[in-house]
Amino acid sequence: MNLINLCAKRPSLALSNSRIRCNFGRYKSEITINSKEIEQTLDNLPLAGYRVVDLTRILAGPYCTMLLGDLGAEIIKVENPQNGDDSRTWGPPWAYNKDSNDKSSPESAYFLAINRNKKSITINLKTQLGVQIIKDLVKKSDILVENYIPGKLDKMGLGYEELKKINPKLIYASITGYGQTGPYAKRAGYDVIVEAEAGLMHITGEEGGEPVKVGVAITDLTTGLYTHGAIMAALISRMRTNQGQRIDCSLIECQVASLANIGSNYLIANQEASRMGTSHPSIVPYQRFKTKDSFIMIGTGNDGQFRILCNAIEKRTLLHDERFKTNSGRVKNRKELIDILQEKFIEYDTEYWLSVFSDKAGKIKLTGIPVKYSKENPRIRLPPPTLGQHTHEVLSNILGYSEDKIKTLVEGHIINQ
Repeated sequence: MNLINLCAKRPSLALSNSRIRCNFGRYKSEITINSKEIEQTLDNLPLAGYRVVDLTRILAGPYCTMLLGDLGAEIIKVENPQNGDDSRTWGPPWAYNKDSNDKSSPESAYFLAINRNKKSITINLKTQLGVQIIKDLVKKSDILVENYIPGKLDKMGLGYEELKKINPKLIYASITGYGQTGPYAKRAGYDVIVEAEAGLMHITGEEGGEPVKVGVAITDLTTGLYTHGAIMAALISRMRTNQGQRIDCSLIECQVASLANIGSNYLIANQEASRMGTSHPSIVPYQRFKTKDSFIMIGTGNDGQFRILCNAIEKRTLLHDERFKTNSGRVKNRKELIDILQEKFIEYDTEYWLSVFSDKAGKIKLTGIPVKYSKENPRIRLPPPTLGQHTHEVLSNILGYSEDKIKTLVEGHIINQ
């Protein structure tokens, strides 16, 4: 069989007509891919042939570029030679080295979660030679994604106005905390801070309780998704105009936009939201109920589903109660209905109620790449890279740097070996 065993460290690559074998020797992935399928996968994926210079770190930016990589783009993740992306050190938990003789640092589970399908190169951007490497990459790339404080890359000669002179077709996406202008523009953006500022924590938590952050860094993830979508749209625009453009996405704007109906309620009706636990302001019943041994979540999005619920739990009398016949009535009489339902759900354990609703819930499998295409589904082609794993490969194969030039960069501490 023609198999590639995907692991992670600087690979020793053996190539023959019958087999390609990658031996990275650090922490081993359980992914195996037929070598012929790799070429077919790349050729058929939507972003095959596109190259992305990734100057991001932490979560929002890397999440965006990982999505682009999943769709076939070649992601060149640029990291500082000392420690790389900050999230490499965000552990435990860790992926420890399989080789007991390898004393290099383990990788954090956090970093591994958002950096698949990428190549890592290390460059000292505080040097002119390092900046020149980025410019050389930009000449041969389609997209650049960065999440520096506004103005910092401009001072380094890597701002959009400078780079579009090198490559007018470049799509340059910036992810910031608060946008390129305004009083907060120079502030660093942190998910939990923006959750508080944009109102998300105000509406998250139990009724009467303290504000609570969401269990994952949802503002970062949302911004990554918005940026990913904006880049895809910019690629379509470039097909018509033959020109690239600047994209500006901020954590604060993406989070405010994601308030959706909560934000609309305030703008339209001056109705300020409050914490409601698992309840919904506009749909009833739509919340957690206590059972005999734990909890169960119930959601009825329309009157038909409410009828199904009443029949399933044998509370058919509710169907004839004028207070509960419509959703608006149920919202108006929320407390009365919730008290009735709670009395019912506390009678049996969760397993019993799950069996009652079993014919309404299908099987699910988690988790994978969420986007599917008719020609070819995205796959994990590369494991999250170790720091600087692909520096030599990118400089040599993509930029055409000679071995002597690469050696000079190593000796000058511009890149790592």
